[in-house]
Amino acid sequence: MGEKLRVVTFNVFQPAYGIVAEWAARHGHRLVLLVTVPGGGGDRYGDEVPGLAAVTPPGQDVLVTTRLRRTAAPVIEALAPDLIVSVTYPLRIPPEVAAIPRYGALNVHPSVLPRWRGPNPQRSIYEGDAMVGATLHRMDPEFDSGPMLSRHELPRPADMTARDLLHLWLELCATVLREGVERAVAGDPGEPQDHRVATYAAPFSEQERWLDWSEPALTVQRRAAALNVAAPTACAVVDGQPVEALEVRALRVSVPPGPPGTLLRRSGDVGTVRVADGAVSVRMRPMPAGSAPPVTAARAVVLPDAEALSV
Repeated sequence: MGEKLRVVTFNVFQPAYGIVAEWAARHGHRLVLLVTVPGGGGDRYGDEVPGLAAVTPPGQDVLVTTRLRRTAAPVIEALAPDLIVSVTYPLRIPPEVAAIPRYGALNVHPSVLPRWRGPNPQRSIYEGDAMVGATLHRMDPEFDSGPMLSRHELPRPADMTARDLLHLWLELCATVLREGVERAVAGDPGEPQDHRVATYAAPFSEQERWLDWSEPALTVQRRAAALNVAAPTACAVVDGQPVEALEVRALRVSVPPGPPGTLLRRSGDVGTVRVADGAVSVRMRPMPAGSAPPVTAARAVVLPDAEALSV
């Protein structure tokens, strides 16, 4: 791309800002403004994620606000950007803001749209979607429903951890950003989404955050990866105590018969727990006093799952 763009980026999650900043630096574009929200977006990314204003490099102008019409719109209009790019921004960007840049406003969504629209694309992994993907689309008044400019997907590795998932998503998001912006600048309107096959990625319920040891090992690992991809949010009961499950890995070992949830061994903060078809390794830390799993009959959503651990 020969033209050097003036770009306003909307981000909350630091690695997402990093994708945009690296793309801009590589192509000679200028990030004239970062728009973010107060705090670290704890509802979506966990309380441990710092606010972007505290970790951006010197020289990056930052606007911290939730008032997009009243505060952000006049600032962005004065900057006369060529493009708006949103990656992991949790609020709806109003049409009067999206209409300001001459090449439009684009959003990177970490799913294979129109599947898994909405605020929690990690649900695609949690529920066992066979693919990991990302899409760059033009913004329209509804979340994640505008015409698509780039879409990439890869088969989901069965034994993927949260770190693996984040790395793969960042690579895919960087790819669709690069390809999609080139199409947008060239005047490509994008490919309309088929709304008939759209699915919605709802936030995780409190019950869904608690791992179920009666499930297969790869399923437990997959759910933990989805829950922990941005920040640790997976919980479990180990040896009768509630813990935060920071990392879970399926173990290809044979274990003696016994009830799921049995703690087979422990060394420091790592335990081996029996599950439906074998065992998993769990790196954990204690939860605050008084924490306990919700008492419910079943998960909020249960889908068929064919994954199993070979022992």
